[in-house]
Amino acid sequence: MDRMYSTVGRKAFSLLELLIVILIISIVYFLGFSGVETSENKPKALTPLNLKNTIIHSSLFTGEATLVCINQCKNCYLRTNMDSPFEPYENKIDLSGTKVYTIDSHNTLLEVEPGRYQDHKICLKMDFYKNGSSTQLILENPHGVYFLPAYFGKPQKTDSLEAAKKLWLSESEAVANSGDFY
Repeated sequence: MDRMYSTVGRKAFSLLELLIVILIISIVYFLGFSGVETSENKPKALTPLNLKNTIIHSSLFTGEATLVCINQCKNCYLRTNMDSPFEPYENKIDLSGTKVYTIDSHNTLLEVEPGRYQDHKICLKMDFYKNGSSTQLILENPHGVYFLPAYFGKPQKTDSLEAAKKLWLSESEAVANSGDFY
């Protein structure tokens, strides 16, 4: 009769065994996944190719914004409304060494000198608007040359300043002739 509780006829786990299994699974889970962070919550570093998209789709964008970068584009500030003060852009920035160009009315490529902010030379100033447009620019940094269209095209990396200038002029021509389609 002492063998009434023998393990031969046992068909279930005891409560203590289940708690131990749950504890082991929990420990393995937290050790294995505690260092894993979802990149969905963290904005990507600002680069010429994602600059417009990152700002317009961030929680900071409320319809109009201005981005200003100083210290050779190592520090950036964002004004989320034309009347609000500039706030430091807290996320990662990969724009260092960036030079900004525009094209004048004679189709001449000119390096832009946007002025000063907090007694530092501004290396990049870009406005963003409610309709999805922004300041049209050509950016050059140690990683390459980039054309950033004002309207709905995607930023493009080019081989040279001259290639970016050609993209600018073709974009301007397309916008000027947009009435031909109506």
